[in-house]
Order: sequence, then structure tokens, then C-alpha cells
Amino acid sequence: MSMTFAELLAPVTPEQFFAEYHDRKPLHIRGAAAKFAHVLSWRQINRLLDMTHIWSGQSLKLVMDGTPVPAEQYCSRATSRDNDPVQQPVAARVRDWVARGASLVLNDVDSLTPGLAAVSGALEAAGLGKAQANVYISWQSHKAFPAHYDTHDVWAVQVEGEKTWNVWEGRAEWPIAHPAFRTESQAQHEQQKGRLREKVLLKAGDLLYLPRGWYHDALAEAPASVHVAFGLHAPLGMDLLNILHERALYDAEFRKPLPRQDGSAAARFALTTRAGQLAQRLAELARDPKVMAALERFVAEYHFVRGGNDLLAARGLAEPETATADAEVPAWKVLAPGAKPVRRGAEWVLKTAQGILPLAPPEAEAAGWLLARPDIAEPELRAAHPQVDAPSLLARLREAGLLAAA
Repeated sequence: MSMTFAELLAPVTPEQFFAEYHDRKPLHIRGAAAKFAHVLSWRQINRLLDMTHIWSGQSLKLVMDGTPVPAEQYCSRATSRDNDPVQQPVAARVRDWVARGASLVLNDVDSLTPGLAAVSGALEAAGLGKAQANVYISWQSHKAFPAHYDTHDVWAVQVEGEKTWNVWEGRAEWPIAHPAFRTESQAQHEQQKGRLREKVLLKAGDLLYLPRGWYHDALAEAPASVHVAFGLHAPLGMDLLNILHERALYDAEFRKPLPRQDGSAAARFALTTRAGQLAQRLAELARDPKVMAALERFVAEYHFVRGGNDLLAARGLAEPETATADAEVPAWKVLAPGAKPVRRGAEWVLKTAQGILPLAPPEAEAAGWLLARPDIAEPELRAAHPQVDAPSLLARLREAGLLAAA
């Protein structure tokens, strides 16, 4: 599964994005509900959460109306796969907090599903930096976080439900992930966020881009909302300093001692002079072709490495045909939740964006049951409605724009 940067931005073009929005201002792109159906679904979320040993009190967090829930209140002591002590989430305790309205935050998920990896790859292929993704699951009228800014660009992909974002006029000046930028109180944030710039309602299939440092907050509008926030960490000017530091290790001028200070004017003048000489030498090193080559290589390779595993190919073997029997059963996401067949005389029909879809009575019953769910797999449909040709009904609903591959 793959996605290009152009597909992610459509109908906005990459050229328009970089000319008008990148590092300049927020961008809201509306999309059809099917656009991000492959990225994440409720079925995949539950399957990920059931992978108990990949989660801890750090990778899975709960937030109740802006206040983090202490890990001790939803985790128990356990041993990680690396044999380290961890706080491991307990499903029953997580459910209790969810029932009260707590939001879930699943951290560092950018490679956990093919869809998540596809979006991450598209963003990194555009040269935007390293993509790190968090999933935010929230419930109507419960806000996970108050107004704040992030120290990286944010690409919010809405996959389930709806969420209203308040985008404020305030923007912090190029903040970075350093303790110096974590000293503001919430009262200071509220003052610095400025006036409301716009309210953005994200629906499934929509995307919101926020440049680094832009103040925002969000509130779920549907009974349940899921968005994936892809944080893009770009290479910074600070990284050039790291390269110069490595280069300076091999320059004798930077290994010499600084002028001794005895409090005299002559000693201070000698130190000032020496500092100027070293600054000039740093400027010369910055223009060194080897330093520039190292910087170019650093920027070009500034992305994470994901996937690429094919153990059978490594041994020159083909994947056996029987392997498909163990493959994951395809699932379909419902794009029109709540849609119901209606009776017209002796016939049943479904109104769709493509027109009227006629249904036999057994199909109408199965379609009503199916469309009341967030997603469906063919074996589930066959088990619940054995009298219906499951592959045919799923294909017709998919062609009518009511289902998309999840």
C-alpha cells in the first residue's frame, strides 16, 4: 500500500502548497470519506490495542478533559518484551476511563498499519522531515488538550467522526523540542494564542496542516472521533552546528586553550580577539565542501526507515500459494453510517450518491444491518445473513460509494 504526496494533498497541488502554505499558514483540505479509509479503522484500532505487549503508560495515554490520567490508574506493573519493568495498560481499566469520557492517545504508530506507513512515507518523500504519528480518540464534548502549539509541523488526518479545531492567530517563533520551550504556563498560552483565526470542522477524509508553533485546540463533534496527527520534524539550523562541532574536533585551532583571564583589560581583549578568530574559522568551515556534502547528505537522509522485510525473497524463495489462507481477511469501512434501505411498493432501494440501488428483500435486511456498523468483513456478513450472496452485495455497496477498503 502506498500514497504519494500529490494524492495526500489533492485537489491542492504540491507546487501550490509549497508556494502558499508551507511554513506560512494553515491549510484545510476537504476530502471524500473514502480518502483515508485505508489509514485506520475501529477494527484496526481494537486489533492494535489487543497487541498488549507493545503498549505502556508512555505509548498509550489517557487524558480527561485536558488533564492526563496517571498511568497507575489504568495500568498494572508488568515486564516488557525486553525484560524491563513497565506500566502496562489493562483493558478493563481503559474501558472504565473511556466510559467516563477520557480520550486515548496512541503514540508512535507511524509504522503499525500499512495505511499509517503510507501517509508517513508520502510526507517524508516530499522532504518534510521525519514523520512521527499519534492517534487521538476522543468523545463528544470532551476536549483532550487546551490551546497549545507544537514544536513540529502537524498534519491532522481525520479517519472517523468529526472534530472542530480552533485555529488561533498566535504563533510561537520557531519553537523546538527543548526544555526552554516548555516553561510557559497555560495562562501564558491563553494570552499568547491571540484571537480566533478560524474554526475548522474536520470530517472523515479531511486533512488539516498547521505550521510549527501555530496555536490550536480541538473538540470532538461526533459521538466518537479519531484523527491521526502526523508530526513532521524537519532538519534545523541547530543540526549544522552539530556537524560543525564534529568537524571542529579535527581542527587544531579549536583544541587550543582560550586566553587565560586575570581580570585585566589586556586579558579581556585577548579573549575577545580569540573569539572573533574562532568565529571566522567556523564561517570558513561552514563553506568547506566536505561540511556542505555532510549537510546535504544529512538533510537528504532525514527520514525514518520503515518496512522492506521479505524473508523468503532473501533466501531466493517465492511466497507459497497456501500463504494466502493465513492472510488477514479484508475489511470494509462503512462510509454512510446510518443509511437505511427504504421500501418502494414491493421493492427495496438504497439512495446513494450514484443514484438508486435496488435490493431484494433479503439484501435490504442485510444492507440495513451492515450499514449500522462501522466496518464489516465478508465472513461476518455471511454468518449473520447466510441467505445473501455476500461478495455480490459487498461489491454493489462498494460501487455505490457506501463502502471502502479499510
